[in-house]
Amino acid sequence: MSEFTLHDLQCFDAVVREGGFQAAAASLHRSHPAVFAAVAKLERQLGLALLDRGGYRVALTDAGRSFHERAQSLLVELAGLRAHAEQLAVGEETELRVVIGDFCPRPYVLGLLSRFFAGCPATRLDLHFEAVAGPMERLEDGEADLILHRVDKSDARIEWVDLAKVAFVPVAAPGLLREPAPRTLGPAQMREYTQCVMRDTARHTPPRDYFTIAGARRCTVADQLMKKEIILQGMGWGHLPRFLVEEELRDGRLLSIANPHLPGSVEELVAARRADRAQGPVSNRLWRYLQQAAPALRRALRGGPQASGRQAVKSARTPRRPARPA
Repeated sequence: MSEFTLHDLQCFDAVVREGGFQAAAASLHRSHPAVFAAVAKLERQLGLALLDRGGYRVALTDAGRSFHERAQSLLVELAGLRAHAEQLAVGEETELRVVIGDFCPRPYVLGLLSRFFAGCPATRLDLHFEAVAGPMERLEDGEADLILHRVDKSDARIEWVDLAKVAFVPVAAPGLLREPAPRTLGPAQMREYTQCVMRDTARHTPPRDYFTIAGARRCTVADQLMKKEIILQGMGWGHLPRFLVEEELRDGRLLSIANPHLPGSVEELVAARRADRAQGPVSNRLWRYLQQAAPALRRALRGGPQASGRQAVKSARTPRRPARPA
């Protein structure tokens, strides 16, 4: 078996990921014949048929599937090495684009960012707020350097820092439900009431429903605080982060209607960025800063919304900028 090149391996990987030679060529910004020739050359060098070209679409052979799986670690290392080389070639960033998702504890997170960027006067914070699939779409499209939201942890392009687990609970104002209300409310009973849901800010990501009940009237809102106020006013019901409604649940202004038919959920709040792109020195300092702040954030969320607000300013120390050589 003769030696194969990384270029040949990348072309083969692109054909598998994109589902064909033409799409692979477009993703690699190469010609169709060049990609076809690279894969054919790889097969000759290995002495293996990696792709079955007999059908309408190319498909992996058993040998091709096994080889592709083993090649992933090498391709990830290559992407990391390329990103590191790019990082070494750049200086300190003039701007970082950060997207905060809809279920972030905003007072706490904004306090962290404020303290960090106060120590980085040469780097401007470009801050955005997005909901549902919006944060991840911005990261995938290259419009964000860092997001604070949920991610698909199986995506090899993404690296993340676990920040906290955020519990969601279905709630309603006491006067919303008609009497006598059944002990266990299910989707059939709640279909009679307006459901308050978040508006997805993604532009082209296929929509995905979170907690929605088919056939129910809906009221869409742009953020969780507006959603909370609508529910408090008895204009609808919906799922809210528990840290946002702890006080109202304690004093009876809101009721939890969670049950086996209307379960809540737990979302993983993470800081995420692209693992296959170069990161500058300020981005890496922010990454380490968030890693250090994560335990305090988890403690703050356990203490409720007031604790989150109080600790926002004093949660984590801003990392000092390295001294410049004389």
